[in-house]
Amino acid sequence: MSEVSKIKAPISEHIDKFEPYFKKNLKSNVPLLDIVTNYIIRRQGKQMRPMLVFLSAKLVGEVNQATYTAAALIELLHTATLIHDDVVDESYTRRGFFSIKALWKSKIAVLVGDFLLSKGLLLATENKEYEILQIVSVAVKEMAEGELLQIEKARRLDIDEEIYFDVIYKKTATLIAACSAAGAKSARATDEITEKLKLFGKYAGIAFQLKDDLFDYEKTNMTGKPAGNDIQEKKMTLPLIYALKNSSKPEKKEILNIIKKHNKDSKKVQFVIDFVNQKGGIIYAEQKMNEYKKLSLDILDEFPQSEAKESLKLFIEYISDRKK
Repeated sequence: MSEVSKIKAPISEHIDKFEPYFKKNLKSNVPLLDIVTNYIIRRQGKQMRPMLVFLSAKLVGEVNQATYTAAALIELLHTATLIHDDVVDESYTRRGFFSIKALWKSKIAVLVGDFLLSKGLLLATENKEYEILQIVSVAVKEMAEGELLQIEKARRLDIDEEIYFDVIYKKTATLIAACSAAGAKSARATDEITEKLKLFGKYAGIAFQLKDDLFDYEKTNMTGKPAGNDIQEKKMTLPLIYALKNSSKPEKKEILNIIKKHNKDSKKVQFVIDFVNQKGGIIYAEQKMNEYKKLSLDILDEFPQSEAKESLKLFIEYISDRKK
């Protein structure tokens, strides 16, 4: 049994029912929209976010119709943001497949993203799940803020560790926090328990993003060399931030010059990767990832023993130990 199968074991029947439920909420009378949304459904990933919603609900109560609404709302809004991201980043692939932008161009991609966003809002209001809608809406707002903050700082390359954690919370962790909070709220958990699970999701999301940032410095591609994609895109992640903080002025000047002016030169990118390794940036980022992993597990330890709790522990192990 795969790790993902083990994680979803306590809620597998709900995940099976969720797929047709989600598909039904993508239906439209416009043939072009149906073609695009069918493509989206066929290209769906591991559905980790709906799984987190269902597991969080089961941890504190029972899965019910509100849980399905919460999971679909998050999946709709998340998919909308990914489609819009591909337009902003001019990305032609998503999870190894052509992006909506690549196949149908930017105008259609933006409109499909808007359609998914509106479907999510309608789903929540039609089911009168206003508290869940508020949780998820805050996350979408923060995601946009995080992207804009990163763009602003990338121009000046002046991200410090505090700003970095603000960016990754808003870009990544806030949606994972919304999954666990919305799941809890769907099971009618108290505000205190909902906030506790939101914090669990926040810590898990930060650990997830730290792992993502570490991949850029690890041997992950066909040549056995680190990808260096973040460096090429002038993204200041924690390994690099730490390395620069612990560098001399001449070293810092040289590295920033490469990132600004020679970020497409593979040899110079490799030089930056080696520099980050030598300065202990990888080790430091791994330590931080493990700190946030422990914080999330400590919150879980406050809950009674259950299948859902064990699956959430496996979820934390999975996101910090994954290979891609």
